[in-house]
Amino acid sequence: MLRMHPWIFSGAVERVDGRAVPGATVDVLTAGGTWIGRASYNANSLISARMWTWAQAEDVNEELFAARIDRARQSRRDLLLNGPQRDRTNALRLVYAEADGLPGLIVDGYADFLVVQFLTAGAEMWKPVIANVLAKTIPASGIYERSDVEIREKEGLAKATGLLWGKEPPALVQIWEQLDSTQVMRFLVDIKLGHKTGFYLDQRDGRKAVAALAAGRTVLNAYAYTGAFAVAAYAGGATHVVNVDTSEPARRLARLNMELNGRTVLEGELVDADVPNYLRMQLQAGKRYDMIILDPPKFTRSRAQIDRAAAGYKDINMHAIKLLNPGGYLVTFSCSGLVSEDLFQKILFGASQDAGRDLQILRRLSQPPDHPVLLSYPEAQYLKGFVCRAV
Repeated sequence: MLRMHPWIFSGAVERVDGRAVPGATVDVLTAGGTWIGRASYNANSLISARMWTWAQAEDVNEELFAARIDRARQSRRDLLLNGPQRDRTNALRLVYAEADGLPGLIVDGYADFLVVQFLTAGAEMWKPVIANVLAKTIPASGIYERSDVEIREKEGLAKATGLLWGKEPPALVQIWEQLDSTQVMRFLVDIKLGHKTGFYLDQRDGRKAVAALAAGRTVLNAYAYTGAFAVAAYAGGATHVVNVDTSEPARRLARLNMELNGRTVLEGELVDADVPNYLRMQLQAGKRYDMIILDPPKFTRSRAQIDRAAAGYKDINMHAIKLLNPGGYLVTFSCSGLVSEDLFQKILFGASQDAGRDLQILRRLSQPPDHPVLLSYPEAQYLKGFVCRAV
């Protein structure tokens, strides 16, 4: 705790004086009685307390939330105004939970709409206050809740979705990302039903990396979701992109996204298939690609599943490596927070050994700066990726 990590696990709690409903604010003291900070408490969760403040003079109230949200807003504004041209967009993560001093709160901005997630009992308790602060602090047409994630069950909370403030969002919201000084990519986002809050905002740097290498290349985009990597590949000059995903709504939106960016979708570009099986089938058919993108969903949510996750990552990467033409690129990711970058690199090495081919790491990728990592909270770092070349 003295290192200012924002979590207190249940095993570290000696006792609780009084009674606290889930999400209530409590003072945190050392066993010797020294005041440490204020936190939200939840006896239903393995993480019993999440720190709001380390300053004894700072109360947990609307003023605190207003100050933290405004600070986060200003930092993102600085990214847009002072960052390089290629970082400009109208879709950003505006509040990133513990990394912005607001445990359990996610706020994503999509054009004129905010999409919020209240992931913990503490954030849930302050939901009306937070919604009011957001409405006053960040210009938006509406605020929509997407608290329909599994972590809420661990907090003893039911899933919740719906309009919190303002105007109901349309079925699809259009956003844009500036790829370079001459190109803008446009995407349609389903903020009501799409994965996470509707779009993979954390892959902005990955999309730019793909575009930079795609010229003249055939591309396999595995776990394609709504086709954002395909749009980036075509923007970079790819000749053909095969998108593989089992979700029919995602493939339908991928088609719309490619068409929105001026690409006519050809037969065979959108494939309904399980990725591991599809990779094996492509090998059996003698197919080869100049670039393969692997962006799978999280493979593990607990330490007990790490070995199984590692085996899964190794399998898909091994088959992808075998499918690459000489000099081809593998752009591969893991969003499993429990799989470190070091472990992921070792998994890739094992995959390359089993594939009988060597790889060069050209670039390491991670989440963009609107997903910052607090030094005292390294768990905020979850996305890791490698751009590799087959030699």
